[in-house]
Amino acid sequence: MSRAPRAESARRSWGEDDSATPILHVDMDAFFASVELLEHPELVGRPVIVGGRDGRGVVSAASYEARAYGVSSAMPMNEAMRRCPQAVVLPVRHGVYSAVSRQVMGILGEVTPLLERVSVDEAFLDVSGARRRMGSPVTIGHWIRRQVRERVGVPASVGIASTKFVAKLASAHAKPDGLLLIPAQATQDFLNVLPVGALWGVGEKSAQALARWGITDVRQLAATDVRRLERILGPAAARHLHDLSHGVDPRPVTPQREEKSVGTESTFFDTITDREHARRVLLDQAHQCAARLRAGGLRGRVVVLKARGADFVTVTRSRTLGVPTDLARDIFAVVESLFNALPTPGGGFRLLGVRVEGLARADDGVQLLLDDDPRRGAPERAADAVRERWGSAALAPASLLSRPREPDQPDRPAH
Repeated sequence: MSRAPRAESARRSWGEDDSATPILHVDMDAFFASVELLEHPELVGRPVIVGGRDGRGVVSAASYEARAYGVSSAMPMNEAMRRCPQAVVLPVRHGVYSAVSRQVMGILGEVTPLLERVSVDEAFLDVSGARRRMGSPVTIGHWIRRQVRERVGVPASVGIASTKFVAKLASAHAKPDGLLLIPAQATQDFLNVLPVGALWGVGEKSAQALARWGITDVRQLAATDVRRLERILGPAAARHLHDLSHGVDPRPVTPQREEKSVGTESTFFDTITDREHARRVLLDQAHQCAARLRAGGLRGRVVVLKARGADFVTVTRSRTLGVPTDLARDIFAVVESLFNALPTPGGGFRLLGVRVEGLARADDGVQLLLDDDPRRGAPERAADAVRERWGSAALAPASLLSRPREPDQPDRPAH
């Protein structure tokens, strides 16, 4: 779920004409927490955090009740517990969430093959070809929400629009557990009532820079000459936001083919300037990638670091290993080296991600290096077995056990 600010005035009917709105964005509501509540119904209505225990690691997900206290994903656990000490903390169970995600994606796949899975809990659909069989986009949206609730047991919100960007904004304003249609002719009117922070990529610092020029909502941003925006934000950010403020997003829904990589990434509404905080996020991501590789019986040869700054410039760095691996120690050794060579962008990191490519089956007879000890992966594989039985918080990397330094950003209530 996006933590960008919303506008209550946008949560209303914008019309009923869905004839030119073939794009649906389906977003599960507080997905990890919703899945956990299936097994812990006694926790419904209470603040729930999914992540490491005892101040370890970072937050993977938080229920709406916890988000009301300012808890958000990728936040250090000790900071989350400081903001919401009464929260119930549950361990991360990626295998369970992946299984539930496959059920949800299976339902979406019944609608159309034009399905773009964005993450474990959200996807875009182009339902142009499904109209004759299933009805209008709104009819299809209601069918999806009903089927996900009845067959899986978790809530989903749906945004319907003419482009992916506006559909995603619509689903954010439909939350929790709702549906919002933005007719094509109402796109600009819908965007105009939003604060600038609702646009992808406008964090606290960008919003402050725009506010100094009297630009606080999308209406004002859309009316601002792009050359002035370049002086405020720089060329890349200016062009990006100018297009979004007018609803311009030419990207098609692109179905994924056979999985060629395993990865995870986090987008931060408030950018990260503390490199130790960023390093801990990357360490956690490396362990997530390694666990997914081992669970899928895969190894990877190419390790990729992805970083995006407050200026919207995205940098990827990669390195090829001599031998494919499924171990976090190998993945993070490369990620840390790549990260150390990467300067902190002005304004901090807006996104960090780790990905492993060049996948091969672990049983494909990969030759070990002469000095490679096959027992070196035993600790991580043993940890897999412990977590499988006792939960992911039963063991954690030593580097994630110490309490991280406090973020260098002021406390801010969640939006």
